[in-house]
Parts: sequence; C-alpha cells; structure tokens
Amino acid sequence: MLQSGTKLSIARLLKIIIINLLTITLVLFTVALIRTLSLDRNVGLQLARWEKTRNISLAIDHRQREQQMEKFKEAIRIPTVSFSENENNGTALREFGSFLRKAFPTVFSSKLVHHQLVANYSHLFWVQGSQPDLVPYLLLAHLDVVPASESDGWDAPPFSAKEIDGFIYGRGTIDDKGALMGILQALEYLLMKGYAPRRGFYIALGHDEEARGGKGAVNIARLLKERGVQLSFILDEGLAIVDGVISGLQGPAALIGISEKGWATVKLSATMAPGHSSMPPRETSIGILAAAINRLEENPMPRLFGYGPERQIFEHLAHKVRPTRYFPPPITTLTLCFRVLERKPDTNAFVRTTTAVTMFNGGIKENIIPAYAEAFVNLRIHSAQTLQEVLDLIHSTVADQRVKIELIHGFDPLPVSSADERAFGFQIVKKTVLEMFPTVTVAPGVCIGNTDSRHFSDLTRNIYRFAPIWFKPGDPQRFHGINERISKKNYEELVEFYFSLIQNCDIKNVPEAHSSGHEL
Repeated sequence: MLQSGTKLSIARLLKIIIINLLTITLVLFTVALIRTLSLDRNVGLQLARWEKTRNISLAIDHRQREQQMEKFKEAIRIPTVSFSENENNGTALREFGSFLRKAFPTVFSSKLVHHQLVANYSHLFWVQGSQPDLVPYLLLAHLDVVPASESDGWDAPPFSAKEIDGFIYGRGTIDDKGALMGILQALEYLLMKGYAPRRGFYIALGHDEEARGGKGAVNIARLLKERGVQLSFILDEGLAIVDGVISGLQGPAALIGISEKGWATVKLSATMAPGHSSMPPRETSIGILAAAINRLEENPMPRLFGYGPERQIFEHLAHKVRPTRYFPPPITTLTLCFRVLERKPDTNAFVRTTTAVTMFNGGIKENIIPAYAEAFVNLRIHSAQTLQEVLDLIHSTVADQRVKIELIHGFDPLPVSSADERAFGFQIVKKTVLEMFPTVTVAPGVCIGNTDSRHFSDLTRNIYRFAPIWFKPGDPQRFHGINERISKKNYEELVEFYFSLIQNCDIKNVPEAHSSGHEL
C-alpha cells in the first residue's frame, strides 16, 4: 500500500514538472514571438554613431539631368543581346564599349581610374583609394541583355528607349543597364566634383551574364585572383525595392540578396523500339517519359523553409506583416505556414527546390511510334540542399530504370553572406537605402535567379545582390518579359544611390550595434 502511494506521488511530481516546463517554454516562445513581431531592425542602425564623413552633395541642373537621361536611352538602344553561350552580338558589344568612352569622358581620363578590357568586350575599372590599408570592394553589373521582339506584344520597340508616361521602355532598363549606367554616371559626377576615394574599389562590367558569364565575369575574377585581390564585399544586381508585391506586407521593403539558389538542368530520356501507330505497344517512349515527368511534378522537393536564410527575411519583416488569405497570422503552426506559402509560385520558391519541366521532345510523324523521347527539367536548389541531394531525389522519384537521367549543368547554392550588425557591406548598403528612403524596411533576401557574382566567391565571403529599382505589382513579370521599363525618376534614384554608396564606403568600420530596446 505504501509502495503504491509512493508511485502515485512520483507520477504527480513528474506531471507537475512537465506542466511547468511546458508553461515556461510557452512563455519564452510568446516573448520571443512578440519581440520578433515588434522589432524594427532599422532602428539600431539609425541610432548608431557612424564615423563622420563630408559627403559631396549631388546637385545637378536641368541640363545635366537631361543629358544623363539621354545617355541612358542611348545605352538601351544598343542591342547587346546574348543569344547563347557561344553566340552574341559582337558588333553591338564593341559599339557599347565606344559609347561608354564617349558618355563618361572623366572616368576614362582620370588619373585615379585604371581601365582594362577583358575578353574583348567586358570592362574592369580600378579606382585608386588614398588609404591602401582599407580593403577594396567591387561593384558588379553587366552590359548584355536577353533577346526581345516587338512582335511579342511590347507597347514600344524593345530597343527604342521610348518614353511613355514617365517610363523608359526597353530591354535592359531593369536588367541590367540601369545599374551599369547608374554606377558609371555616379562616378563621373564624383570625379567631376574633385572626389578622391579613401577606400579603393573595382567596377566590373561583364558582357555575357545572360549566358552564364563564362567569358566575361569568369575572366575578370581570374585576373583579380591572379593579382591576389581580396575584397571587403561585392554588390551586384539581384533583388530590389518591392511595394505591394508581397501579400500582407505593409509598406515597401528593400530586399538585399545574401545568397542565391543553386541550379540544375537535368535531361530525362527514354528509348523503346519504334513501330507503326496501328500496332502500338502497351508503353511507348513518350508514355514512359511522360509518367516519369508526372511523378516529378506530383512529388515536389521537400519543404525546407526555415532551414536557410529565408528565416532572416521573416525576422526583419515580421513587424510589417498583416494577416491576409496568403499570409496567415504569425501565431500558427509551421505546417500551415508552409501550405500557405506553397499556394503561390513566387513564395513557393522560398519553401523548396523548385522543379520546372521546360522542354519535351519526341516523335517525328503522327503515325510513327518514336524510338526516343527526351525532356529537360530546370531546378532551382534551396540553400539547405546540395546538387547531389537533388539528383538523388530525382532518381528515387522517377524510379524507372528505363528512364535515363543526365545532369547537363548544375551547381550548389551560393554561400550565405552575413547580414548582422558587423557586416560592413550589408550595413553600408542598408544605410544608403535608408538615407534615401527612410520609410522603407530593409531586409536580407534570397535570389531565386543567378548572377555573375557567383564567379567571384573566392575573393570574398560577403556578396550582396541589390539595386534600388522599385517593383510594383506586375513589375516582376517584366523582368526578361515584355514591356521591361523603368521610370525616369527611378533611374535618377539609381545614380543618386551609387553616388552616396561610394562615399559611404570611405569609413573604416561600421559602428557598434545600438540597442533598440528589445533585448530580453
């Protein structure tokens, strides 16, 4: 009887301990959640004591403003198209090089600037700093564009730079001649005003980014590596300022890319005996391949949201999110969160490695059963996965030895760059954004596409992908699509952004982090 009572007391004690532990866990979770939802990550940066600098003011008159806009339009009119890795418009690329010399005479004549042509068409600039102990940085852009045809439905010819309602239409206005011209125009103005940087920096302009950068960026990176160059950080194209694009997000947000998803192009093929369509076998090469493709689409890659840098996005934006049917209240289960994000293609890309069947070829005549069929699948690999893990999953999902699986091209996701309070490059970009747009929320992001910056990963661990291009609803679809455009005001903001960024980089270190009063 005594032994039974003892057991009962122990059981009650264990129950009390478990309940207390659960209560403590719930309290800590609630406090952490409130902290996350109420914390404005911009506050600490704005209150911090930055090293004093005497930045030159960008004051240009009406004539200069018109001239810079005309230069930008002329850049758009030159069709520097990359058709493939082995085919580009060499004539246009040479013309663009000559145009740059004419458009920015101070840059090309300054004693502070050393210019080098790389791989016939790409450009590398070194702007000498007065304090060689300050580690240099690199501004990246590219001068090539993807093909475009007016017959696709453009409101203006894609290489006309036609102005419609305050917008300049043309291929390259967003990707990436806006940033390219903005960087050089900013440097031109600075040099004209007598500016000499304390921190030296490079400008690299690749000519084949749209064809994977194998000749331009790769050779520029090789040159810098041979010279023993190490960089403080790199700033390339990538993400932008989004306003009304993310459902539930209140106000605009500047997303600075701190990583890129990986890439894989995989070919699936099936070979069977050919024959006449009047005597078909039970399965054909097309049917076998179609079934394999269907299994890939019906069984998407696993959910990985929260295992990569996308968690930092939530932490920075949580205080600006309001519940919608696409973005539920924050107090919810992770499973529900995943399911909500999966509903839309643009947010599903943050949840997992995406699978897209892009080409399917099979058959030569309507009454002949083909011997061979092939399909190409493009995958964008989540930061928490590797290329090999994705290939293994494809094999296990297809699970048919009759289907041959070949990797055509691929690479792992890019390393995640730091976005904390001590990350010099991230904080400088953030500071420059907030100086221009104080009401914008700044947050790290992940690029679901790829840029030239991946070729420079041996030179620095800090690679950021951002330009202050404003994306309103519908604008992301213009990227590589029809009616690519940028407002005249936004192009002027690009020039101002790089004008300030270059000067902001002259400080030695970012300040100590300033508390925003949310510490536990």
